[in-house]
Amino acid sequence: MTKEQLFEAYKQMAAHGVKKFGLHAFLASNTVTNEYYPKLAGELFELAREAHETLGIEFAFINLSGGVGVDYRPDQERNDIAAIGEGVRVKFEEILTPAGMGDTAIYCEMGRFMLAPYGALVTKAIHEKHIYKEYIGVDACAANLMRPAMYGAYHHITVLGKEDAPCDHKYDVTGSLCENNDKFAIDRMLPEIEKGDYLFIHDAGAHGFAMGYNYNGRLWSAELLLKEDGSVKLIRRAQTLKDYFATFDNTEYADKLLKD
Repeated sequence: MTKEQLFEAYKQMAAHGVKKFGLHAFLASNTVTNEYYPKLAGELFELAREAHETLGIEFAFINLSGGVGVDYRPDQERNDIAAIGEGVRVKFEEILTPAGMGDTAIYCEMGRFMLAPYGALVTKAIHEKHIYKEYIGVDACAANLMRPAMYGAYHHITVLGKEDAPCDHKYDVTGSLCENNDKFAIDRMLPEIEKGDYLFIHDAGAHGFAMGYNYNGRLWSAELLLKEDGSVKLIRRAQTLKDYFATFDNTEYADKLLKD
């Protein structure tokens, strides 16, 4: 909504008996800066104060949404969440508290910030192709992590066991989803990769399994938990054909398929 539309909506809701109101905005995604969130908070707090003072309405909450990003690239500096929180607190004290709005709840949506760095997609190199470019095909695909295919998002890749090897080979790292954008990396400098090597695709915790899908009959992978003592626990088993066809009509063909 524009500001004028928002205030008109508040007026109409108040006229219909609404007593408590909220405000929500989402302006940017994955900002790797400590200044963005306090600036957004200040703008929303000012807007809420103006609505409170001019319309006489009470705000139950202000939702700052998401936007606090993660350092997908190794050369990026990580957000300082304590500094961000302190910046929001200062804006709250400067704007809302003097207006008698110090009891307004603050919501935020930090799914990416909380989860992305703590999940990874581990996949095996199973194909190679040497034409005008060098290709490495892996046994995962966009169905396991769609961000690179959807909008070219960068996810760092480590070749396990070759962490200290020179990144002197340029590859496209591809899946096998039958779509030409099914690539985890394009022209990425990596150590020499051989069939059987495992690739660790970083920062997949927020958009990996949660956005998985079954296009081309691809089954969802298992999820493993790496524990603090170094042990690994299976926390979600891999999907099976029986799972995939569980909601299929109970026809003779489906029965035979599941039995086979």
